[in-house]
Amino acid sequence: MRSTRIHVEQPLALATELTLPAQAAEHVARVLRMNAGDALTVFNGDGFDYTATLVSVGKRDVIVRIDGREEIANESPLRLTLAQGVARGEKMDLIVQKATELGVARIVPLFTERSEVKLDPARAEKRLQHWRAVAASACEQSGRVHVPEVMPAQTMQSWLEGLDHDNAQRLALLPEGTLRARDVPFGETGGLLVVGPEGGLGDRDVATLREAGFQGLRLGPRILRTETAGLAALAALQALHGDF
Repeated sequence: MRSTRIHVEQPLALATELTLPAQAAEHVARVLRMNAGDALTVFNGDGFDYTATLVSVGKRDVIVRIDGREEIANESPLRLTLAQGVARGEKMDLIVQKATELGVARIVPLFTERSEVKLDPARAEKRLQHWRAVAASACEQSGRVHVPEVMPAQTMQSWLEGLDHDNAQRLALLPEGTLRARDVPFGETGGLLVVGPEGGLGDRDVATLREAGFQGLRLGPRILRTETAGLAALAALQALHGDF
């Protein structure tokens, strides 16, 4: 039977009690219908799973006691950043969720030349918090204890200007790309993977990426939808160079 795992954004320590955040408490009490005395696992992204026991389940508060701690080492040795052109509707939720399950270390929502999604500052902040919650939920399900960083949505140029000058492999998924996944050499700093939105990357995008040192990666002879492309590439890279 799969154990219940709950992500909390607060310090955790053995032999202490804590009140679960409202959303987590509602999930435990109303969705899972758990009771005092039931066991669960909580984690906060510090690399450990904390075994816990429900002390009380009330209408307003759910309190748990931390009983044990176990270090979890299931992060991929291949550190990948997915820079994804912001997709419409629920596609972006799917991408964030599945990329997290596939072991991605960071997700960067990008506005590109052909982006159709427009977000004002208020909506952008709301979407960011939503995507971060999606990533945390995917960690609960998949057993990850490190929640991937989800960065604020930004223009491609802004993201490129802020990149570290390290040895991370720079890749852009392009139908005309010549580099194959099996031939990509990765170092300790991993890699960056750019995927366009529904309309793909435009000519200016491609020129800008190439100027920034990105190489065109090609998965195969078929053109994939944006919600498929990045996930397929992540899975292929994990199988060839990671821990699949």
